[in-house]
Amino acid sequence: MAGSAQILLSVETYSGYTADERPLAFWLRERRIAVREILDRWQGEDHAYFKLTGDDGAMYIIRQDRSSAVWELILMETPTTPPALEER
Repeated sequence: MAGSAQILLSVETYSGYTADERPLAFWLRERRIAVREILDRWQGEDHAYFKLTGDDGAMYIIRQDRSSAVWELILMETPTTPPALEER
């Protein structure tokens, strides 16, 4: 991410067969966002990536640096329709 500011996250993870297997929730500034669904996941050369939806209805891509275990926000897309209206 050369030339862009990092947004570091504190992430609560599920550890099954491996440590930090998948995110359960993360803190974006002072707000806790629970993971509603993991849409995709993939491994890069040095990072593990997760595309997910949060309980706030937004879509996120977050990644973990496997060597340092640091998590950061890569992308956030807010829904065009609030989640409460989608369920009607």
